[in-house]
Order: sequence, then C-alpha cells, then structure tokens
Amino acid sequence: MSTILIKSATVVNEGRQYVTDILVKDGFIERIDSNIDSPADEVINAEGLHLLPGCIDDQVHFREPGLTHKANIHSESRAAVAGGITSFMEMPNTVPNTLTQQLLEDKYEIASRNSLANYSFFMGASNDNLEEVLRTDAANVCGVKVFMGSSTGNMLVDNPRTLDNLFAQSPMLIAVHCEDEATIKSNLNHYKQLLGDNLPVKLHPKIRSAEACYLSSSLAVELAKKHNTRLHILHISTALETHLFTNKIPLQDKRITAEACVHHLWFSDADYETKGNFIKWNPAVKTAQDREAVLQAVLDGRIDVIATDHAPHTLEEKEQPYLQAPSGGPLVQHALPAMLELYHHGKITLEQIVEKMAHNVATLFRIDKRGYIREGYWADLVLVNLNKPWNVNKSNILYHCGWSPFEGTTFRSQIAYTLVSGNIAYAHGSLTEGKAGKRLNFNH
Repeated sequence: MSTILIKSATVVNEGRQYVTDILVKDGFIERIDSNIDSPADEVINAEGLHLLPGCIDDQVHFREPGLTHKANIHSESRAAVAGGITSFMEMPNTVPNTLTQQLLEDKYEIASRNSLANYSFFMGASNDNLEEVLRTDAANVCGVKVFMGSSTGNMLVDNPRTLDNLFAQSPMLIAVHCEDEATIKSNLNHYKQLLGDNLPVKLHPKIRSAEACYLSSSLAVELAKKHNTRLHILHISTALETHLFTNKIPLQDKRITAEACVHHLWFSDADYETKGNFIKWNPAVKTAQDREAVLQAVLDGRIDVIATDHAPHTLEEKEQPYLQAPSGGPLVQHALPAMLELYHHGKITLEQIVEKMAHNVATLFRIDKRGYIREGYWADLVLVNLNKPWNVNKSNILYHCGWSPFEGTTFRSQIAYTLVSGNIAYAHGSLTEGKAGKRLNFNH
C-alpha cells in the first residue's frame, strides 16, 4: 500500500480550474478535497503547478518488434512519460506486421515488462486476415488499424470487397490512415516527369495532396455510414476533410470521429525550407490555411482528439534525399509542451488541451477509469509548470533516435511530475525505472 499526497495543485479537469489536494492510494485517486491532512508515503507540494490528467496518445509507432534500431517500447515510453503522456496506443506496422492474435499478444508481453507508460496495441488489418481481425477482444484491445493508402510495410488495404467486409463485420472501432494511393502515384509520376528523380521535399504536400486525403477519408466515411461502423480517422491534415465531421452529436454517441496531430497544428509547408525531411510525415504537413482549419475543427468539436503519430526514424534515414527518406518523426516527449505553447499564444485553452488529449480519448475509446481526475479512477496525472522555459536540444531528447523536429525551440512550460497508475514515473528530469505501466481496459 503506497500513498502520495499532492498539496495545493491547480487542477484543470472537466472544464474547470480549482486549487485542491489529491490523495493517491494503491494506484487510484482516493480523495479530492481542499485540505487533506492524511499521512502519506510521499508528499508533493504542487503550489503554483497545474495538475492535468495524463495525456492518452491514441497513435504511436514504437517500432518494436523488428525495427528497434529506430526505437523500442522501453525507450519511447520513457520519452512519453517525460512528456506527460501516461498511456499510448501503438500501431501494427512493426516487423512482422501485427496481423495475427499471437503477434498482437507478443507485443503486450514486451510492454508488460518494458513500458513505463500504460499501453494498448491496435490489431492490424490486411487484404486477407479478416478472420483473425474478428477474433480481437474489444475488452482489452483498443481497435483495428487499417491503412487506406500506402504507408509503411505491406499493410495497404486496397481491395474494395475486403474493405466493405471489414466495415460490415467489425464490432470494434476501426482506425484508418486515409490517403488515396492512385492519386499519390499519379502526382508522383507527374513531378518525376517534370523534374526527374531528385525532387525537393517541399513537393511532399503536392504529391500526397489534399485531394488524396479527401478522396480516401470520404470513402471511409461513406463505408462507415453504410454499415454503421465505429470509424476513427487519424491525422486529419486538410481544411477539406474537416467538413466530413460533425459537432452536433455528443462524443459518446458519435459513430464517426477524427483526430488531429500536433505536427499538423504546429508546422506548415513554409517550414520545409528549414526543416526539410525532419517534417516529412504522411499525411503531409500542408498549408497554413489547412493548419488553421484543422485547429478550428479541434476547437469547435468536429475533430475530437489530439495525438502525435510518433514515428521515429534514424538521423541517417532522414538525411537521405527526399524520395528515399522515410516519413514520420518522434513527438511524444514534446507534444504536451507544444500544445501548452499554443495555449501561451492564445490559440487554445488549458481546458481544451485536457479535453482533447485526455478526456475525449478516454471517452472515444471507452477506456476504463482513465482520462479524468476523479475519485476511484487510476492516478494518471501530470504536474506542469507553465512558467519554466527550456530549450529542446540533443542533451535532453530521450528518443532512441536522438533527434526532434522541435530542436532549437524554447517551450515556456515544463513537465514537473508524471504519475502513471499511481506511481511517480517522472520527477524533475528523472525517470523511475522498474515499475511498468498497465494494460488499458475498455468498456464495451
């Protein structure tokens, strides 16, 4: 039995801010009260700090098994916890791809030993594993992942009959990467004919165009409406796509939901000039107008959650010419500080950050007892100092790949403490190893 008493924290939770004490006992929030005078194994003086529910990242690529030269579950979960992310949901495009129940359980086994954060893993869909997908247990697996457009590995689901069957038969949430493969290939051929093979990275958003995104996203929405499927469209990057979603239905009743990623809320195509391949993602970072439209959809409730799509590659891989350099970048350590920076810029409120990075993720995925600061819930908590500037540089980057697209950026807010399932996993720059996070459970 371990107890932690957090004193005088400014809690940001469920649309309110207030100063209170919180008593954590055996992993759970035991009591929330203005003046708790109870003995505890550890007391945290949180005066002047803001207490948020831990962020839940519904889209990461931690690269294990098979790609551990880029990252692994241990290294990236450490970076996540240092960044205030207490739970993650990881994608199936590892090597081998997570296309069987056994391979899925293998990943859970690794995480149970090595992950500092709480965890869940998506089951992968391909053109020929529908039977395996339908065996997935919705009580302890976050969902099914479908690539409707090429990304990495051989997980592209492009057979119309397979897609229709998947949407018709899956009782689980289907999370989709939407980019139309034929459009992308046509755009790529067009620019190769014009300019040859040595294309500049600034063409990335023209090759992986807004039209490619919209064609695929609108098809996914059409299929979901046809079969009443629970559909979650990942990393919306265009103004056009935001019109596919509604804010007229409470989140818990929505069958079709959407996610925005930190990089699409921060960067624009103007940044290719200085950042090059380090901001090469799929879907591409697009125009400033797209960025503002996606942020607006986040704020007005058409887009439900904010995530990272954390997808590290080595420096050597990223330094290759544009067409050879892989897409994706590391983000979990810097996502919450970046969103808090947008708060400082007056773009979003603290309450909205908490809603989109914790509350709504828990509600959308029906996660059991997480995502909110409530008595009886798991103590996944983050204490942040909103006025403690720090600069992102090689010496404080925790990703296995050792670089960040935010290098050189000064953030005004710093993570002071992170509690994962009631354990102090991070405190003032130091991580506590040895206590693994928990497997997420889902209410269905």
